[in-house]
Formats: sequence, C-alpha cells, structure tokens
Amino acid sequence: MAARDIALIDETCCDAITLCPTCFGHLNKVKSTLIFNENIRKIVASTLKSINKEFKGTSRIEHFVSMLLRDLGLEKIKNTVIKPLNRLKVAPFYGCHILRPSELRMVDNPEEPKLLDSLIKITGAALLEYSEKRSCCGAPVMNFNEKLALKILREKLKSIQETGANAIVTICPFCHVHFDINQASMKDEFEEEYYLPVLHYTQLLGLAQGLSPEELGLNENRVPVDEVLKIIS
Repeated sequence: MAARDIALIDETCCDAITLCPTCFGHLNKVKSTLIFNENIRKIVASTLKSINKEFKGTSRIEHFVSMLLRDLGLEKIKNTVIKPLNRLKVAPFYGCHILRPSELRMVDNPEEPKLLDSLIKITGAALLEYSEKRSCCGAPVMNFNEKLALKILREKLKSIQETGANAIVTICPFCHVHFDINQASMKDEFEEEYYLPVLHYTQLLGLAQGLSPEELGLNENRVPVDEVLKIIS
C-alpha cells in the first residue's frame, strides 16, 4: 500500500508533505527498502504492474516541519509574523516518530532536538523546558492498555503544568488528539484535573500570522483555548 502511495506521488512529479510523523517515517522506510532491496523491489513491482503503477522513488517525502525549515527557512517564516505572541508561554512536545529511528528520519538530533523550539521562537512565544518533551505521549498503546496510556499522559501533563505553560504545542496529530481529548479522563482515573490548551504548531503559527481562531479551527479543540486567545489579544 505504501509503495502504491509513493507511485502515485511519483506520477505527480512533485514532492510530498505529510502532517503525520508516522506516515512520514513509514513512507520513507518503504522507499528506502525498495531502492536498496532488489528482491522486495521485484515483488512489489509485479504487484504494482497489475494496477498499472510503477515505483520510481524519485519524489521527496517530507514532514511539514522539516519542509518549513529546509525549504522556507526561519527568516522567511518570521517575516510572515504580524502579531508576535510575546505574552504566551508554551511547552513544546516532539513525541516519538519525528525523531526516531534517526537513521531514517534525519530531521534533527534525537537527543537534543531544536527544530520545534526554533519554529516556536519565531512566533514570539516563550519556550519552556521540561524533561518529558521528547518521550512518547502514550497514544500508541491506547488501544490495548488504556490505563498505561493515560498514566504516560499524566506524567507529561504534570511536568508541563509545573512549568507554568499556557499551552502545549505539538507537531504530531496523534499526540495532539491524545493530549486534547484525554485530559478529560484524568479526573476519573487519577482524581486530577488539567485544562492545558493544545495547539498544533500550524495553529500557533497561524495566530502569529494574524489568522482568526475560526480559520485555524480552534473551536474544534476539546480543551478550550479561550485563555490563550485572551493572553494574545
């Protein structure tokens, strides 16, 4: 299935941008395997031929964050900021799959990543450090061990809340949904309450670019972002 997707991308003669780090990693892993493993390439080529598709591997597949940094650059993005978020304090959350396995991602240093930090700084928001920002959010284990997934999430929320952050900033849709939806479960599971707004980086950047909350879909966020909007108004 991934080879078919890559073949479809190749047909456009364009590069591809993914919003999801896992999709980004999986497509690049498959692409690398097909380029360097002749036996697998022959098997896949035969299957693709039956639907009139061909794997070429000529297109580049990027995560949107690496595209912003490599293709546009911080200075060009910074020039689009018309409403700096100087009073906002945010906690970045990288998650697992944008950085690891590093030999496939090659996006940033998995031990000391800076890509999201640098993208947040150009919006004017204050960047807060905490120990959990590079580890798993817990979402991948939600389907088979909900209690463990919520326990992992709780560790992140406690760590972030202690920083005094006004919001969490994510670059993974899966992490975003997990943080946003499952804060409500903390009261039943641990008798604790958290109301930390969760912004995908595109929403944070959009606010700094002067886009309205409606344009950014902030009304769809489960944890209300009213406090964030009040701070930046």
